Parts: sequence; C-alpha cells; structure tokens
Amino acid sequence: MRRKHGHAADQAEIDMTPMLDVVFIMLIFFIVTTSFVKENAIDVNRPSNAPNKVQKESQVVLVTVSESGIVQVNNRTVDIESVQANVESALAGKPDASVVVMVDKAAGTGSLVKVLDQARAAGAKNLSIAQSAQ
Repeated sequence: MRRKHGHAADQAEIDMTPMLDVVFIMLIFFIVTTSFVKENAIDVNRPSNAPNKVQKESQVVLVTVSESGIVQVNNRTVDIESVQANVESALAGKPDASVVVMVDKAAGTGSLVKVLDQARAAGAKNLSIAQSAQ
C-alpha cells in the first residue's frame, strides 16, 4: 500500500487578502488624518496695486530689527523679550495706530517671528512688515 504524500509547499499556502485589506485601510486612515492638519503660519497681507493710504507719522509705532538682532521700538533700543510691553505702552496713547516692523534683509527669521508674535500679543490690529532700505 502506497500512501500519498503531499508536498509541504502545496499545503502551506497563505492568503494575502486580509493583509492587503489592512494595508489599504491604514493608507486611507493616514490620508484622511493628514488632510485635516492645519499648519500654523503668519498671515501676511501683501501690498496691492491700489494707491497707499497716507497715515500720519504719529499714528505709527515703528519696530526695527537690525542685522545683528538689535530691536528698537520708536527709535529706543529694547530687549527682544520686552517688545510686547513697549508696543502696549505705545498703543495705549494711540489705539488706532499701525505697527510697522522694519527688518534688515540679513536679520534672522526667528527674531522677526518673535517680534511679530509679541506685537500681536500687545494688541496690534494693523501689523505691517517692511524691509529696511540699505
């Protein structure tokens, strides 16, 4: 009597369909979750071609950031951590004033972002960025 011996390869077949289902479900999950992530960014209003509205110089709070990171508020040198307090005190007398941040071209982006964040925290409604002419 002869017995039939099957090959091991014939009996050990793995069904790949459930694994593919799991992979596609994970793919859909990652696509859906990444599409709802909102990046934090700074809203910058770009200048338009319309004529500029002239504003009195006394209605402007000027914050300058030099190439070496020195910050001045209304031509007074201040520490970068105290920009918020200085802008708040400048806006106390003239609440409708615009805050203009004039930045040197070679100044670090980190300094600019810190100054903009502190100006927003100080309550600046009209915030503009300008590049210093050099």
